[in-house]
Amino acid sequence: MLCIDELGPLAVKTYPGEEWHQGEHRATFEPDYGRRGKLWVHGAFEPATGKATILTSPGRDSVSHIRLLEQVMRAFPADRWLLIEDNLSIHASREVRLALASRPEIQIQFLPKYACWLNLIEPWWKQLRSLALKGRRFETLDDLTQALHDGLDYWDKHCHPYTWKKRPQVQVKILGGFGVSHRLNNLVT
Repeated sequence: MLCIDELGPLAVKTYPGEEWHQGEHRATFEPDYGRRGKLWVHGAFEPATGKATILTSPGRDSVSHIRLLEQVMRAFPADRWLLIEDNLSIHASREVRLALASRPEIQIQFLPKYACWLNLIEPWWKQLRSLALKGRRFETLDDLTQALHDGLDYWDKHCHPYTWKKRPQVQVKILGGFGVSHRLNNLVT
């Protein structure tokens, strides 16, 4: 099972580092409005192993998505692939459906609308941003692309399986159990 998504657009600019603090030793940086270019990051994340792959492109389009699918097949060799994706229009475009028709070993599972938190690549994007962008200034698209690939290389050398930390809700049998759930000793209606 692989989770697929897009990140971006990412601009060629300065990305803040440390968190803001009150007092005289707070982190500061000069605002940088970029305007030196932007790119999209298309990625695939395997929660069972923690391995990932990315593809950078100037746009979020069907051609880039097909290139990512081809890269996934090379990076994660298997007899069959189950890909988890959101409902972005490029994921079900005519070009992508045509490419998938020639690959019956790829099965796509679309997430429900407004449920992006079910796609486990979302928390991984935060890790990639931290490894590749945090506290850095980029002057060119090549610098930004290289930093993203360096961050991915570091992650793949130190990756670990993803563990879901959210605990399931337990239904309480109050008022017949309608509309009442119990989470960490608090009642939520």
